[in-house]
Amino acid sequence: MTDSTATKSRLLPDLLEAGGVATEYHGRTLVRHFGDPAGEYAAATSGIAVFDRSHRARLIVSGRAPGQMLSGVVTGRMPNAPSTIDEVSRGEGTYHAVLTPKGKMISDVWVYRLGDADTEVYLLDVPVAGVEGLLAHFGRFLPPRFAAVRDVSEETASVSVVGPDAATALSRLALGLRVESPALAAADDGGWHGVGVTTLNDDGHMDGLLVSRTDDVWPEAWTVYGPAGAVRALWTALIADGAKPAGFGVWATLRVEAGRPVFGTDMDENTLPPEAGIVERAVDQTKGCYTGQEVIVRIRDRGHVNRHLRLLDLGDIPAPASGAELLATDGSGKVVGQLTSVVQSPRSEGVLAMGYVRRGITEALLDGRTIRVPTED
Repeated sequence: MTDSTATKSRLLPDLLEAGGVATEYHGRTLVRHFGDPAGEYAAATSGIAVFDRSHRARLIVSGRAPGQMLSGVVTGRMPNAPSTIDEVSRGEGTYHAVLTPKGKMISDVWVYRLGDADTEVYLLDVPVAGVEGLLAHFGRFLPPRFAAVRDVSEETASVSVVGPDAATALSRLALGLRVESPALAAADDGGWHGVGVTTLNDDGHMDGLLVSRTDDVWPEAWTVYGPAGAVRALWTALIADGAKPAGFGVWATLRVEAGRPVFGTDMDENTLPPEAGIVERAVDQTKGCYTGQEVIVRIRDRGHVNRHLRLLDLGDIPAPASGAELLATDGSGKVVGQLTSVVQSPRSEGVLAMGYVRRGITEALLDGRTIRVPTED
C-alpha cells in the first residue's frame, strides 16, 4: 500500500505552455482555463475539446484474488473479463461507492478490469478527494497477499475527449483505426464500457491506451487512460488535429449541467449514497455482502433519508457561493438546504447549482428569492 504522491499532472508543462491558468484543487495543481472559457465550452458541445483529468487518481489492484477481495468492499457489480479480437480489448467499467459499516461514503470509484480471462488486474479511477481515505480503507480490509494496491497516478495519466467529433478523433489517434468511430460511439450499446490496445507488461504496468465512454458530462465524452508519456503524446496529437484544450472550470459546468455529483464537492464522508442519488448507478441490489450493505438495504426497504441532492435552476442571478444556505419559505429562517456546486450555465442561460435539500421541500428561499426544488433530479 502506498500513499498518493502525484500532485501535478505529467501534462502540466504542456498545459501551461498552451496558455493554461493553474489552480489548486484538493492538493492537486491543474488548469482552470486556457483564457477562453466560452470557446472551450463551445468546442466541447459542438466540436471537440480535450480535458486533463488531474483531479482524478489511478490505482492498480492485483494479486491472487483481487476481484473477490474488491467485491467485498465496493457496492456494485465487478466488471467482466475483457474479450480480445484483432489485438483490441473490449471490456467494462463499473461504477461503485465504497462505504463504512454505517453506510457513509469513503469515496466513489470506477473499476476497470485489465488483462484477460487468465490475468485478473483492476484499474481504479478515483477522485483525488477520496484517494487517501480509500487507500486507508483498503489497507484495513484488503489482504495484501490476495489484493495488492499500488498508486500509479504518477506513472500514468488520463484525459477526457468531449464533443460530437471526439469519437472520430479517438478512433484515429488513440486506437489507430482498430476500432471505427461508429463502434466507439456505440460502446454503451454494445454492453462494454472500455476499449483499447491496453496490455500489462512483465512488471504489471499498463502498456497502450484504454478508452472508456463516460457519462460524467452531457456531451459525448470518452476518458483515455495509459502511461503518462503515451497520454501526453495523445494530448499533443489531439491539439495538433484541431481539438481545443479546455480546463477544469468548463468540465465542472458540463458536469453540473449533467447533474453528476463529484466526491469532495457534492459528496463527502458524511454522505449516504441514497442522499446523493447514486444508488441506481452504484449499487448492485443482487450481489452478495459488501461493507455498508445492511444500511443501504434498510433504507431501501424500510426507511428513507432526510435530505436529497437536487439540481437547482437558480435563473439569471449573480452566482451564489458554494455553501450558500437555503431557507424555509414560512418566514421561520430555518435552514432547509445548502448548495454544493454552482456554475454559470450556457445551456440553461442562467445559474445552475447542486445542493442538498430536506425531504419534502418543494420551494426554498435563497437571498430572499424563491427557488423551486424538483422532487426528482
